[in-house]
Amino acid sequence: MQIRETGLPGLRILNPKVHKDHRGFFLESFREEFFQNLAEPVHFVQDNHARSEEAGVLRGLHYQAPPAAQTKLIWVGRGAAFDVVVDLRRSSPTYGKSYGLVLTSDNFLRVLIPKGFAHGYMTLEPGTEFHYKVDHYYSPENEGGLRWNDPALQIDWPDRTPIMTERDNNWPLLADLPAIFG
Repeated sequence: MQIRETGLPGLRILNPKVHKDHRGFFLESFREEFFQNLAEPVHFVQDNHARSEEAGVLRGLHYQAPPAAQTKLIWVGRGAAFDVVVDLRRSSPTYGKSYGLVLTSDNFLRVLIPKGFAHGYMTLEPGTEFHYKVDHYYSPENEGGLRWNDPALQIDWPDRTPIMTERDNNWPLLADLPAIFG
């Protein structure tokens, strides 16, 4: 697996080795020892799978606050999505910075998102399926969010009217977010 650094400490793009031939493809989608041998070992405890029927579905920007903060490994299994993360760690030199990229079922990319980031995505194709592994169980009382269109984040979202929940449309701006992550 190739690892690409993003410029945001701890945020990595993983490119698995894909074996393709006339029959299709094969890849290792997860190998525990790889994640145990990282500088900050990760032990995943839950897998999640989301499907969005329409292009333009926006989910996020979400995070889990301590003590239920989560490291995530994410990828698209079907379709395509514009994926975004925002560094919420106040002590980080990249606090408030965002990073976005397109994930597709054809590019096989995975994103390793450390604790202390908000995460969201917008689907680019109907029937997009999004997968993620997390290292802490979901905790509704520790869930939080950040406004998807906060100008301070400088996110270049796809030019679509988002299909989203009222809750996701009303999360606070970065300037109004308390210091959740050190």
